[in-house]
Amino acid sequence: MGKLLIKPHRQHPLWLAFILHRLSGLGLAIFLPVHFYVLGLALNDQAGLDRFLHWSDNPLVRFAEFGLVFLLAVHFFGGLRLLALEFLPWSPRQKTYAALAVATSFFVTCAFWLNAV
Repeated sequence: MGKLLIKPHRQHPLWLAFILHRLSGLGLAIFLPVHFYVLGLALNDQAGLDRFLHWSDNPLVRFAEFGLVFLLAVHFFGGLRLLALEFLPWSPRQKTYAALAVATSFFVTCAFWLNAV
């Protein structure tokens, strides 16, 4: 049998930055309806909000908050990288900027995690 053929452009590190930015945006878009639902509970159903807040004390939910902050940070810093790509002169350091965006996102997320714990 043959080798698995991967298109050359998909082996480039900036392709991974693109995919990470898209997936983080998708994850945030999936989270938004839940967020709006909880805001609605805060406005209209105090008992429902209390049940939700009690459920959110679950350690798995707390860990999911870590993932949510990571998605937000990755999407934010990846977006800044894209804005720099669009509006600043081209630089051969694009891989460095992508790595810096992910590293900064991880740093921000770890800072959130340490503050939460």
